[in-house]
Parts: sequence; structure tokens; C-alpha cells
Amino acid sequence: MSKESPSLPASDFVKVRGAKENNLKNVDLDVPRGSLVVFTGVSGSGKSSLAFGTLYAEAQRRYLESVSPYARRLFNQMSIPQVDSIDGLPPAIALQQQRGATSTRSSVGSVTTTSNLIRMLYSRAGDYPAGQSIVYAESFSPNTPEGACPECHGLGVVYEVTEHSMVPDDSLSIREKAIAAWPTAWQGQNLREILMTLGYNVDIPWRDLAKKDRDWILFTEEQPVVPVYSGLTMAQVHQALARKMEPSYMGTFTGVKRYVMQTFANSQSQAMKKRVSKFMLSAQCPVCHGKRLRPEPLSVKFAGMDIAEFYRLNISNLREIIFSSLKTKSDGLNQKHPEKALVLQRIGQDLLSRLDVLIDLGLGYLTLERSTPTLSPGELQRLRLGTQIHSNLFGVVYVLDEPSAGLHPADTQSLLRALDRLKAAGNSLFVVEHEIEIIRHADWIVDVGPGAGERGGEILYSGQLQGLEKVDRSVTRRYLFNIDQNQKSERLAKGWLRLRDISRNNLKHVDADFPLGVLTSVTGISGSGKSSLISQALVELVLEKLGQQITITEDQEDNLLQTESPKTTTGYISEGMNHVRRLIPVDQKPIGRTPRSNLATYTGLFDHVRKLFANTKMAKSRKYDAGRFSFNVAKGRCPNCEGEGFVMVELLFLPSVYTPCPTCHGSRYNEKTLEVSYNDKNIAQVLSLTVDEAFDFFMSEPQINRALDVVRQVGLGYLRLGQPATELSGGEAQRIKLATELQRAQHGNTLYILDEPTTGLHPSDVDNLLVQLNKLVDQGNTVIVIEHDMHVVANSDWVIDVGPGAGDEGGQIVVSGPPATVAGEPASQTGKYLASHFNEKTPLKD
Repeated sequence: MSKESPSLPASDFVKVRGAKENNLKNVDLDVPRGSLVVFTGVSGSGKSSLAFGTLYAEAQRRYLESVSPYARRLFNQMSIPQVDSIDGLPPAIALQQQRGATSTRSSVGSVTTTSNLIRMLYSRAGDYPAGQSIVYAESFSPNTPEGACPECHGLGVVYEVTEHSMVPDDSLSIREKAIAAWPTAWQGQNLREILMTLGYNVDIPWRDLAKKDRDWILFTEEQPVVPVYSGLTMAQVHQALARKMEPSYMGTFTGVKRYVMQTFANSQSQAMKKRVSKFMLSAQCPVCHGKRLRPEPLSVKFAGMDIAEFYRLNISNLREIIFSSLKTKSDGLNQKHPEKALVLQRIGQDLLSRLDVLIDLGLGYLTLERSTPTLSPGELQRLRLGTQIHSNLFGVVYVLDEPSAGLHPADTQSLLRALDRLKAAGNSLFVVEHEIEIIRHADWIVDVGPGAGERGGEILYSGQLQGLEKVDRSVTRRYLFNIDQNQKSERLAKGWLRLRDISRNNLKHVDADFPLGVLTSVTGISGSGKSSLISQALVELVLEKLGQQITITEDQEDNLLQTESPKTTTGYISEGMNHVRRLIPVDQKPIGRTPRSNLATYTGLFDHVRKLFANTKMAKSRKYDAGRFSFNVAKGRCPNCEGEGFVMVELLFLPSVYTPCPTCHGSRYNEKTLEVSYNDKNIAQVLSLTVDEAFDFFMSEPQINRALDVVRQVGLGYLRLGQPATELSGGEAQRIKLATELQRAQHGNTLYILDEPTTGLHPSDVDNLLVQLNKLVDQGNTVIVIEHDMHVVANSDWVIDVGPGAGDEGGQIVVSGPPATVAGEPASQTGKYLASHFNEKTPLKD
């Protein structure tokens, strides 16, 4: 390991000895306290194992050792890190990348705790109507029984079903399944046959039925039980009833609305919930008009607004109103209500200091009512960072996981100011990071590598920036000191996809032209409107033209009604769809919700591997088919853990813990299955190989090898084949999806849309990713990426810059053209960073 001599006393260092977590190779490390320390290296090199798996895990373990066993049960069970010793380690707080909470009741205001202060402000310093008694703070929250509107239960919307939503095509008869909301298959057939017994004509168009009959079928709460005669015509049913024939069975009728509402409320099946939710319409609550609160709290005003209107302001505007209220309102209150003036001063000053931090972090465009599921991981992490800055802790270690993820270079400057504030307050910052600007800003760099997985796990360098230039084995140093500016030849568009009059979120009647057959980067600061334009409007309009459905993803299913995103209110595609045959949005949503889904199963690799095992001599002699080698099939998996690989142990006074299955020891398979080997490895051993190891192992199998090579090319060579989907980051999940697409036969004319594909990637992996994206373009496809990485932007054929600011100050196309054109545009925030990227040679920290 190359190491810069510390200029600080030895007592000011955290000393790690013998770290062996994951792929770390028994490493020793000294890093200074009270400094900004950046851990860098290629994806999978071991930097997170060092920062989170070792340093943070040990700090947490020590803290938990100090609390009582009773209190300990309230915390998640922490694993004990594999390390010989760590000296000089302060208490630690981790701020990791995570998607917004799934509950729409969680908001910017609740995450930053500003909601509590605003509720107190309204309760104690608000203007009450004459005769109104005091409304306590909890009644200003729609999440409490005291505050929630009784009609919509604090959601602001009510859900209803209508005749048109349940019967979309009234020219069809009931037998032709006019009632689309009814269940499919047998249960729907059962309900139709019950209607025949009840005397309703199921063979005439729905619209020809009498209105009272239609209303009864749709809205009745009655549930008559009647004889059912399966498979007969209307006339035959009448004859059977007249003769009192023995029915096939007795059936219970359920009205259509009752079926939809009960299924949504009570079904355990997400697929059923998802299906019936399509027939439910949301409307603004008629009682609270979407404000979610009871009339009493809504009658209290501050600065002329009720609390719901106050929450709809963005953070920058909110700050201005509170600031001016403090100057003007306090004087008037001092004479009449000195206690109100005191409350206003105390709460107002606290609010101002919290909001100032959020504005300095570049989040002034957010509103307090914005729900956390709609935030990017970068926005959520900066909100939590802002709360920590305001807490004024001293002497702790903040461990951050790629805080620059999702940040435009302009926002990165705000982030660096925030990190400097935390450091100036006497804290240490250990940051896992790939962003070159943050690495350059660091006081100390720990470079882990040289490769990923087994090829990594060593400390290549620990010291100040300049010393890294001399470390030949470091991949990072190439990008810090010798940025390669090879200009690529520009490709020309084979046509244009033109969007017109787009209005959505902060986009107002925007026109946008996308070149086809090239690589386009869409840029702009956080909150400028990039995702509204690309991931929402463009995706929806293209899918509509192609006749494809917008799929509800798994993480939305628990909140089917509440997560309805606002549709594009205006906009259309004026030309270009003749060049688009398919649309593939490659997003960062998980590839599965359970450990049973993994890289091998998602990419289809596992099917080929199982066939190889089924073709071995032993498998053939035992008549084992490929299904035998799936841990999801009873015949091959361990019967004790049912192929999960672990079992849950109930502890009486502590949280349940998961432990490797004592029968299969985590292998997931039964003994007989594990006796079959291919090239001296059984199926469980193959699943535990990394992609890089498997590439060498399957060298003689071109089909498997090709697929593995694509996964390596997108920077995922360090992942294990059987690594559960639940352990993958959003960036890793996105690159697995991309690798799966790259394996497919290319027919051209496909539009690929990627949202920040470089998230979590070292600059060397970004280069590999660019090779793959360019390959897609060279095969006749169009690739559009939302991107902040200037290296990707500089290497695109076309750039569309959205802005100029965030929120209401954004939502316009500032400039579009080749990268050099954007770099020369003075109105573009992206332009100046792109220009400096082009001009950079050997930048060093001041």
C-alpha cells in the first residue's frame, strides 16, 4: 500500500487493523479524524465494505453494547464486522442511499421535522376566527384522528366507481363481458349465470337494459342466493326454473361496485388489487377540498393562509414569508399578545435556520407537502443531511454513501459547502464516492482496488490527493490527473421525434425535439424538469402511440390508488414515430422483491446453467431434469428452508433473526441435488461464483459466456450469480436490466430511455457503460439518458439542457445541440461545467 505520511499526531487517527469484511484482504488503515475522507475505487472494489461494513458497523456495535438488552431489541440486529481491532473510532451516523419511503403520508416536511414546527406555529401564533377555541398542534396533521378530514380520512381524495368505469363499452352484452370490472374466468361466468336465473337478459347490449336494472346490477348491496344452471341458454334456464330442476349449485350474487370495493380493501393478492384499481376513479374530497384536514384547523390562518396553503409553497418562498412575518408581525403582537410574539420569535428563528440549510443544499424548489416516494435518492439523502447539519452534533463520524448521486455539478457545489459545515463543527466525514469533484475536495483519499470482487479488497493508497498520482495500480488516478479528452466522431440523426405543447409538473407548453439513431443526454440541475419530460411525458406519449400499457411496478402496488402520478395534461407527438418500433425504459426499480430473484434468474442465465447440470452423466442416470436444479421447485430444494437458504429464529424478547438453514447450510438445495457436479462444482457452488469467476468457469460454453461478458461490460463483474435482488442497489438493478436487453437480438428502431445510468459507477465503469450504449446506437437504435456525469454528456451526440433553474424557475429547454454548442451557451448551468470538462488537463486542489 502506498501511503502519504500523516502530518497529524498519531492520536488524531482512526486505526483499523486486520479488516476482512467481504472481499477485504486483511487490510490495515489509518485515516484522520476531523477531516473529509473519501473512499474511492471501482464498483465492487471493497470501499463500502470498509466504510459501512467495517467502520460504521463497528461504531454501531459499540453503541448497542452500551445500551440495555431491553432497549437493544428496538434496533435492527447489527452484524459483527470481520476486523481484528479499530482504535480511535468516534460514534457514527450513516446517511445511505435509499429510495423514498413507500408511504405517501411521509413528506419533505416530516423528513426534515419542519412540519412539527409549522403545526406549533399555527397552534400558538396563528390568527383564529372570533370565538374559535385553541386548536392543538396534533390537529393540524392529516395523519392524526384529531386532524384528519372524516370524509377522506386525511387523504384529500375520495374513490368512487361509476357505470362508465365498470362498463366501458355499453354496446356489448353481459354475456360478451360488458361488465369489465367483474372477475374473469369462472367467477365472472358464475355471476353472469346468476343474472340469468334472476331474469336479466344477458344477450342484449348493456345500453338496452332498463336503467333500474343496470343500477341494481352495478350498485345493489343485496346478495341473493339462487339456483345456477351452468352452460344453458336463457330459454333453457327459464324452463329449468319452471320445472324446478336440480341446479348445478346455489350461487350468491354480488353487485359490481361491492365486488370492486371489497376486493381492493380485502384481497391478499396484489394482482387482484391491481386489476380492480383500474375501475376506481379518484376525485377531490368534497368536504376538505383536497386539504386533508377538519374545518377547525383550516380556519386558523398565518400570513393570510391556512396550513394546507402554507405547505404548498416551496421552501424558498416559505422562508421569505416567515422572515417578513418575523419583522412585521412581532411588533403588533407584542402589545396585545406578548406570549404569541415570543412563540413566533422562537419557532420562526428555528424554522429559518432549518430552511436556510435546505436552500443552501439546493433544495429550495421542493414543497413541504411533496411526498417522499416522488423524491430521488439524492434529494432524500440531502434532506437528511440538512437535518443533521441543523442538529449541531460534535465529534461524530458521518458515513455517507455517494451523496453526489443524482446531482448536477452545480448542486455538487452546494453539497460540498454542507459537508464543509459539518466538518467545521468538529465532525469527521467518511464518504464513499466516485464523483471526481468530491474526490478532489477531500482532505484524505483512500483508494481501494485495484479491481472488483476477488481482484480488489486492497488499500492501494491512503493519503492526500497529490500522492495518488504516483500510484501506478490505481484506476482512479487516471481520471483525476490525466482526463482523456479524445473527441469521438459525431453521428447524425436519421430522423426526429418531435414532442409538442408538453405540460406536466413544472413543464408548461414545452416543445422538445429528440434526434433518432444517436445518443442523447438530457441535462439540468435537480428539479429542473428532466424526469417530467423524459421518464414521464415522453415515455407515456410513446407508449400510447405504440399501443402499450404503462405497467404499475411492484413498489407501487402497495399504494395503488395514492401513488397515481399526475398525467401529462397537454402534449402530443407531431412526428417521428415511424422510426420507433419499441420502447424500453431501463429504470432503477428493483428486479424483484424477494431473495428468490437474483442476477442469474433475471437475465435468463440460470436456465442455461440448469440445462448443463441436467445433461451431466449422473443427472441423466437419475432422470433429473433442469427443474431439479431450481431452488424454487420442491424436488430439488432443501425441504427445511424451502429453497430460501436461511430460516427465521423467533427470540422471545428480541427481534427475530435470520440464520443460515441448519439442514442445507445456506446452499438452498437438498443433498441429492448437490451430489451432481459440473466441472467439479455443484449448483450451489456455481451460484456463489462472481460474474468474473463464472466467465472463466464457463469458458467452453459460448451462450453462457456471452451473457456473462455483457454483465461484466456494464461494470457488474463483482456480483455473485445468486446474489439476491434485495441486496442490489438501484444502479446495479438498472445495469442488470440493461445487460439483459443487450443480450437480446437487436432489430433496430428501439428507443432506450435510461435515468442516470452512471449512478454508483467509478469513471472507468462509466467508460465501459458508454461502449455498451454506443453499441446499441450503432445497431440502429436511439438512446436517451438523463445524466449529470459530464464525461457522458461530453461523449453524447446531442444534448438537451432543461432549466435554467429548479421548480418554477425551470421547466424550459434552455439549449439543445451537440455538446460543444451547449458548452458555449452562457444561459446554461450545464454549459459552464461542460466547458470546464473540455478544458480540463491536470486539475489539482488549491
